[in-house]
Amino acid sequence: MTDLKSIENRIRELREIISEHSYKYYVLDNPTIHDYEYDALMNELRNLEKDYPQFMSSDSPSVRIGGEALSEFNQVVHRVPLQSLNDVFDFSEVCDFDARMRKLFGENVEYTVEPKVDGLSMSLEYENGIFVRGATRGDGNIGEDVTANLRTIKSLPLRLPDAPESLIVRGEVYMSKKVFEKLNEEREELGIQLLANPRNAAAGSMRQLNPKVAAERKLDIIVFNIQYISGAGFEKHSDTLDFLKGMKFRQIPYTICHTSGQIVDEIKAIGEKRENYPFEIDGAVVKLNSIRDRERVGSTAKAPRWAVAYKYPPEQKATKLKNITVAVGRTGVLTPKGEVTPVRLAGTTVTNVTLHNADFIAEKDIRIGDTVVIQKAGDIIPELVSVDKTKRTGHESVYIFPDKCPVCGAPVTREAGEAAYRCTGAECPAQLIRNISHFVSRDAMDISGLGPKVIEQLVKEEILCSPADLYYLTVEQLTGLDRFAEKSAQNLINSIQSSKKNDLSKLLFAFGIRHIGEKAAKIIAKQFKTIENIQKAELEDLAEIYDIGLVMAESLVSWMKNPQSMHLINRLKEAGVNTEYIDTLVDNRFNGKTFVLTGTLSKYTRAEAGAIIEQYGGKVSSSVSKKTNYLLAGEDAGSKLEKANKLGVTIISEQDLEDMIK
Repeated sequence: MTDLKSIENRIRELREIISEHSYKYYVLDNPTIHDYEYDALMNELRNLEKDYPQFMSSDSPSVRIGGEALSEFNQVVHRVPLQSLNDVFDFSEVCDFDARMRKLFGENVEYTVEPKVDGLSMSLEYENGIFVRGATRGDGNIGEDVTANLRTIKSLPLRLPDAPESLIVRGEVYMSKKVFEKLNEEREELGIQLLANPRNAAAGSMRQLNPKVAAERKLDIIVFNIQYISGAGFEKHSDTLDFLKGMKFRQIPYTICHTSGQIVDEIKAIGEKRENYPFEIDGAVVKLNSIRDRERVGSTAKAPRWAVAYKYPPEQKATKLKNITVAVGRTGVLTPKGEVTPVRLAGTTVTNVTLHNADFIAEKDIRIGDTVVIQKAGDIIPELVSVDKTKRTGHESVYIFPDKCPVCGAPVTREAGEAAYRCTGAECPAQLIRNISHFVSRDAMDISGLGPKVIEQLVKEEILCSPADLYYLTVEQLTGLDRFAEKSAQNLINSIQSSKKNDLSKLLFAFGIRHIGEKAAKIIAKQFKTIENIQKAELEDLAEIYDIGLVMAESLVSWMKNPQSMHLINRLKEAGVNTEYIDTLVDNRFNGKTFVLTGTLSKYTRAEAGAIIEQYGGKVSSSVSKKTNYLLAGEDAGSKLEKANKLGVTIISEQDLEDMIK
């Protein structure tokens, strides 16, 4: 017979051991066991909790990464408002603040000076030592409940030792510099716009409705204030910070100062060592240390009178622009980059700066050889601020933006109203991973078993150099690679072979032609019937089609006439990929009728339901309007259902749809 008491005791013991090691690793940065040992303890705990769910607890370390995705964030009314701070921008304003405090409280005034973390302000609520809720600052009075996402932060204690009955703490969620830089490297490889600073990254991560996505961002948290505490009193703010440290929070570092001179010196010191902090800072906060004096001086409606935030100006340096090069991202966008003489800026050595686009270079008249002033945008991304034209010698050279892709040689295009130049090559190596990922996606050729990691591996091994190479893969090529045994290799080959039978519209969408989405691909395939007819089509032929605009027509014609596109299509044909329209129309009973789908369907995916509607001549739209005839509503239907009801649109279920086509 199982001894449940000993099981419960072991679970409790494991939680304590794991929590202690997490604190040492994530807060103190001083691990005392190897990752392997830590993972073994965590696996034992998870297995016991799975086998004995009656002992599961919300404060268990095992629940940090888990939970279902939310449909929305609930609102939270803050028990104590989360006020903002009054900013000051020079040391005279700091001295004025000190003078006001001395006028009120005499010469024996004491302050704390703390780095101001550039993150996302949070309220953390604990009941009997258990973390129960976390909310964003919002407008200071009402925030959003992000408890599930906060639980994923490993430096946030889920249980406090010897805690009061009720405790509310204010902290700052941030993304460390190292994590942020790695995230931006990944985005640059994918051709995605870089994040300007860690604060934006942290805020975006906290607003993920799926906690598992937030967990992947590896956020951190540091606390700097007690908002409310039951059964305890403190004389000084510094005492509360020491108390929070004893509760195993990562608390803000602070220095006690007594004069305006000391305050200014400490602000300067924080600025000089800002590169040493794991988080980004945008200032230093000066606070009255006495809790009683704080209460006496009070607050305005928005900010306390007992604190100010000194904001650091961005650091700028002059250097020489040695060269301009162009990188091609995974989406085909050409991004110019300036190579500069190395210079130390905001804690790091800068050798390259972003030049944004061709317009930016032209507007600032940037020339190779210029002396330029640079700074870090958000203290992270180096950018060029200005050109010192007084330093020109006449040997500087004007930069001409390339008209051909520097990677594959295909022509580059720039559409009206856009700043970006793009490579038009269908087989451009710089865009290969992105192109193949889109090509195999569900709404395109729908090839299962080819996730991003697998595609990256096949490209790295030079097995895939074009989307067409997919149809020449063999089991022998795949077997032995990471993630591939003989069965998984055969399954992938089977999925690829099956995709050869797809309709022309799916192939057309899979090409990833700019402005040609899934809907446009279906219209064009239905109109022209074969890929050969589309290749022969002129601009006028396409522009005459309803729902196909001039921009879409120009993009399609240009893509089809590109030599790389022709080569890709020929190889796909040779591999036996279908390039003809497959008419799936059963009858026209829904002709002229527009359907909108919303909510979670139980019998079909939305794509499957949409395909059924189109088989009977109906049109599927993404938005509800007066022209909508039917709204197919599944569970958790939201705003579209409300709008449909207001407009008098007929609401149908999946069963109703099936009855309509019987």
